[in-house]
Amino acid sequence: MMKHARSLLSLGLLGGLALAPFAAVAQPAPAAPATAPPAAAAAPTPTWKQGMAPENDVTAKIAPVFQPPLPAAADKLPTARLKLPPGFNIEVYASGIANARSLRIDDNGIVYVSSRTVGKVYAIVEKDGKRVVKTIASGMHMPNGIALHNGTLYIAEVERISKIENVAAHLDDPPKPVVIYSDLPSDEPHGWKFLAVGPDNKLYFNIGAPCNICMPPPTHAQLRRIGLDGTGAEVIAHGTRQVVGMDFHPVSHTLYFSENQRDWLSEDSPQDKLNRLVNPGKDHFGYPFCHGGDMLDPQFGWGHTCDEFVKPVAQVGPHTAPLGLRFYTGKMFPPAYGNAIFMARHGSWNKSQKIGGDVVVVNLNPDGSFKSMEPFITGFIVDNNYIGRPVDMAWMKDGSMLLSDDYNGAVYRITYGPQKP
Repeated sequence: MMKHARSLLSLGLLGGLALAPFAAVAQPAPAAPATAPPAAAAAPTPTWKQGMAPENDVTAKIAPVFQPPLPAAADKLPTARLKLPPGFNIEVYASGIANARSLRIDDNGIVYVSSRTVGKVYAIVEKDGKRVVKTIASGMHMPNGIALHNGTLYIAEVERISKIENVAAHLDDPPKPVVIYSDLPSDEPHGWKFLAVGPDNKLYFNIGAPCNICMPPPTHAQLRRIGLDGTGAEVIAHGTRQVVGMDFHPVSHTLYFSENQRDWLSEDSPQDKLNRLVNPGKDHFGYPFCHGGDMLDPQFGWGHTCDEFVKPVAQVGPHTAPLGLRFYTGKMFPPAYGNAIFMARHGSWNKSQKIGGDVVVVNLNPDGSFKSMEPFITGFIVDNNYIGRPVDMAWMKDGSMLLSDDYNGAVYRITYGPQKP
C-alpha cells in the first residue's frame, strides 16, 4: 500500500514602507512610530484554484458555475429545448426543489431527492392527483448521498451517515436521523458523497480528495463500504479523486463508478473516467499520480508510470464532470438499452468552451469492457451557457427515467412511446 504525505506550499508576503515627504526647514521631523503597521493578510487561495497556472486572458474568465439563487418556475424549465432519440419524450415531473441532486424511488413510487447546497432531503408524493414535495430532513451538512433499503432511508453528509427507518410512514412528522457512522473527515472540498446499497447489502460511498491536486491524507481519495448498521468499515478502492455516481452491473454485480479528474492542466485533458472495481481493497485508480489513465501529473507523477494503476473502462471527455450513473433494468425503453449505463455529465467549468451537460449511454461488451458511448439527452448548453445541469437518475416501476437538474431545481421524467394525454 502506497504511503502518502502532505505537500505543503508556504507563501511569503513582502511589505513595503512608504516614504513621507520632506518636512519644511526648521520643523522637527515627526517621531517614528514605535511599531510598523501590520501587513494585510493574504486571502487564502480558493480550493478550485489550486494547481492553476498564472492567469491570462482565458483562465481569468474561467470559474466554477454557480446555480441561480432560486429554482426555476415550472413554465421556465428547458424541456422543449432538450433533444432525445426518436420515440423518447421528456416532461417536468417536479419543480421548485432547490439544488435537486441524488434520486431514489421506493416500492410505492415515493421519490426521495437530496439537496447538497440547501442541506435538505425531500420526498415527492402523489396527493389528490397532484405531486407534493415534503421536507423530511433539514439543517444537514451537504447531504448529497441518499440510499434506500427495506424502507430505511440512508443519508450521507460530509462527516456522517445516518438513517431514518420506515421513512415512508413519517413523511409528515419525520424523526431526527440516527447516526450510524461518523469516522469521516470534515473537509468540504469534494466532501459531499454518493451513497449506494450493494448486492451484498452494504453501503458504498466515496471520500474525495480535499483539493484540486495534492497528496491526499490516507483517509481521503478512496471508496469505502460499511454494513447497514455502520460497522465493518473497509477501504475498497484507492486513488479516486472525486466520485459522485456508482452502480452495480445487473449480471456480474461488478461496481462501476464515474470519476472527476483534476483541473488546470489543459483545456482538453485530462479525461474524466468511467471505472470498474475488480479487486476490492487492492485497486488503485491513479490519483494524484496519474490522471485519465494516461497522463502523469507534472508534480506528483515523478517516478511513476500510468501502467502502475487501474485503467478506466472508458474516458468520457475532459472536464465533463460525470456524476450519476445507472444500469438500465426496466422494460419501457427499447431492448437495445438493456443493461446499458446511463450517465449524467454535469458539464465542464474548467474549459473556455463548455462540453458535457448531457446524458450519455455507455454500452458494454459481454465481458464488461467498453463498447461504445452515444448521446441520449443533449441541449443543456446553449451559446456556451448552461440552461440546466443533469445530476442523477432513477428508474420508476414502469421503466421510465427520472432525471434531476440541480441548476434549475427540477426533476424530469423520460418515457418511450406514444405520450398519454
